Amino acid sequence: MADLTRLTAAETAAKIASGEVTAVEVTEAHLARIDAVDEKVHAFLHVDRAGALAQARAVDEKRERGEKLGPLAGVPLALKDIFTTKGVPTTVGSKILEGWVPPYDATLTRRLKDADVVILGKTNMDEFAMGSSTENSAYGPTGNPWDLTRIPGGSGGGSSAALASYQAPLAIGTDTGGSIRQPAAVTGTVGVKPTYGAVSRYGMVAFSSSLDQGGPCARTVLDAALLHEVIAGHDPLDSTSIDAPVPPVVEAARNGSVEGMRVGVVKQFRGEGYQAGVMQRFEESVALLKELGAEIVELDCPSFDLALAAYYLIAPSECSSNLARFDAMRYGLRVGDDGTRSAEEVTSLTREAGFGAEVKRRIMLGTYALSSGYYDAYYGSAQKVRTLIKQDFEQAFEQVDVIVSPTTPTTAFPIGERADDPMAMYLADLCTIPTNLAGNAAMSLPCGLAPEDGLPVGLQIIAPAMADDRLYRVGAAVEAAFTARWGHPLLEEAPSL
Repeated sequence: MADLTRLTAAETAAKIASGEVTAVEVTEAHLARIDAVDEKVHAFLHVDRAGALAQARAVDEKRERGEKLGPLAGVPLALKDIFTTKGVPTTVGSKILEGWVPPYDATLTRRLKDADVVILGKTNMDEFAMGSSTENSAYGPTGNPWDLTRIPGGSGGGSSAALASYQAPLAIGTDTGGSIRQPAAVTGTVGVKPTYGAVSRYGMVAFSSSLDQGGPCARTVLDAALLHEVIAGHDPLDSTSIDAPVPPVVEAARNGSVEGMRVGVVKQFRGEGYQAGVMQRFEESVALLKELGAEIVELDCPSFDLALAAYYLIAPSECSSNLARFDAMRYGLRVGDDGTRSAEEVTSLTREAGFGAEVKRRIMLGTYALSSGYYDAYYGSAQKVRTLIKQDFEQAFEQVDVIVSPTTPTTAFPIGERADDPMAMYLADLCTIPTNLAGNAAMSLPCGLAPEDGLPVGLQIIAPAMADDRLYRVGAAVEAAFTARWGHPLLEEAPSL
């Protein structure tokens, strides 16, 4: 049974479809793995054992009846605890929603169920997706399976850790400023931020509505593509959903090639603050792309230097608006309602008890940036910078097909190292934030281990909006070349838990 947890999602689905194994056997193997290692890793906030086994049995019954199974039928998945799941707790990593059980499924959750993907449970995350390390979870940090004393990335560290520790072959994350790609980079897994609007946000608890985007996480590029195809597509319940066909991501992942492609390297994505080993692996990746037949083009995108500052005005501003709904009146935690206090006092006491320090910091930043007399100076100026970043991307994509960069400036840092230094923490998203501000598509995949600490390094690939298939075409080519060079997938070098 243990071997079943080491299979890719594509291999698992094929074995289930052929009858070589049952979906129940696969699910039981992954639940056993969770029992064995998650006490150390803490990837999951809630394991839905009964629900997962019921979904698996339904898949086996379908196969026995001769019904056609989807490409991921019976494959287990770890779901970030930001998507509503009917009858299963959804906390967003916050005390303010502790014990809340949604009465409905998010569109993404429903699409997973319709595709017969088996949802194992809900994964740990920075509270309300605000963070780069999963240390901001109200339920404690998650460890990186490569070194449990280090962070697994954030905000979706639970999902990336579940993949890297073989507790699930697939996972779902969300990416507001890099929260799918940065965890993928530091855990040696694959994470994709689809084009903004490509995956429905209906039922996804909002942090920053113009930036938030759900996406697939996996251990291989093909597995990510198969999951991308399941969750993407127009949703009339989401006003920002793009009404257009899903790009041919699976076909691209099966036919990886960079022959004749123009690949951009941005001047602003290198220099001071980057770990030497990260830059070494990145330069090797650029050389590899050239070997594989790509043309390397140097790019200058000056507005990218302003992206971090713009993001930390726009995202907190939207968060201060979105989180106003947590008022103790409608759902979740309620503190001080003893009949002697006003509604305002109850709301204040509840927020004091229910929100963590980082969430409070961002609410205060955002409320200040939106306040009378400061709106134009801060929020308005940040939106102008956002336009400049979009223009830099548009000009860049006139010259190249994709852009590559390191995903993160450093490898995984020790838990607690940056807890008291928000600016150092925010710098973890230096390379990922411009893509969110522009709404483009991006992927992170492993490109080796940093020589100085033996920890994974991620290569980021960025494509224009609605050209998500380019990510998979380039990613599959790079993955195949690196796997051939290493002789095995990178994750096989991770220490055994």
